[in-house]
Amino acid sequence: MSRKKVAISVGDLNGIGIQLALENHDIISQEIEAVYCIDRNMLEQAAHKLNLTIPSNFQTVEDLEGYFEIEPGVVRKESGAYAYASFVRAVALARNKKVDAITTLPIHKKAWELAGVAYKGHTDALRDFFDAEAIMMLGSPQMYVALFTEHIPLREVAGSINEKALTRFLIDFYQTAKPSTQVGVLGLNPHAGDDGVLGDEERIIQKAIENAHREIGTKIFSAPLVPDVAFTPRVRANYTHYIAMYHDQGLAPLKALYFDEGINVSLNLPILRTSVDHGTAFDIAYKGVKISSLSYLNAVKYIVDHTIR
Repeated sequence: MSRKKVAISVGDLNGIGIQLALENHDIISQEIEAVYCIDRNMLEQAAHKLNLTIPSNFQTVEDLEGYFEIEPGVVRKESGAYAYASFVRAVALARNKKVDAITTLPIHKKAWELAGVAYKGHTDALRDFFDAEAIMMLGSPQMYVALFTEHIPLREVAGSINEKALTRFLIDFYQTAKPSTQVGVLGLNPHAGDDGVLGDEERIIQKAIENAHREIGTKIFSAPLVPDVAFTPRVRANYTHYIAMYHDQGLAPLKALYFDEGINVSLNLPILRTSVDHGTAFDIAYKGVKISSLSYLNAVKYIVDHTIR
């Protein structure tokens, strides 16, 4: 069976992404054929600054505009523009069936903003590119968490929980994540609302769960779980997948448990996209520091083990 071909967008070149790509190329090449969305000139500059050798079979792309001088650890519009161009090229390769999937290395959101990029991150852009309701799921084989709301202010979360949108989210999640065991759905309020004493959003969540069950024909989702006990060992023994109502509700426990090995997966798209679940680490970029590669290697392994439908 032939290896899958994967486009890798290199992220912000002022950060640690290109070090991860160079140091782990031989490892991932045993599983996939990697195409790195970086041009040769920028690659050679980065490798020189890192004092790393470029592997002979390190495939790059041509005509990726935006050459700039790498400044380790500095937020710059030039590095943001290049990171976005790298990502767009990776998506184009996947859209045109030149590769089987894409893996994205970390960007800096402020650098994207300085470069005039209209999106807050990869997932926002993918929704627009494909006119699809992409779902952000993060985690590791031990535990995955999908986020109903993502990068919005906490004060807006409760108002964003409505029956129709959550029903659609649950159905899409089931159809694309393909969980084999029951999925834990978190309530929003302390004590999951205590029967309305501490809030009534759980009634909306429960109704959405019932709607989804009727549509998909199986009872795969739990009743709203009390958030502060949902990730205790006793409860976690029942679930490998969770649905969180907001960003920190799901990601704080996930990162406490599996920070180094977690990945980001974009579900409900016509392409398969995975990403590392960490940032650019500007504080250690180009300083000769050993960087954990678990997240990057797991992001690639997820592609090896999964298909889009």
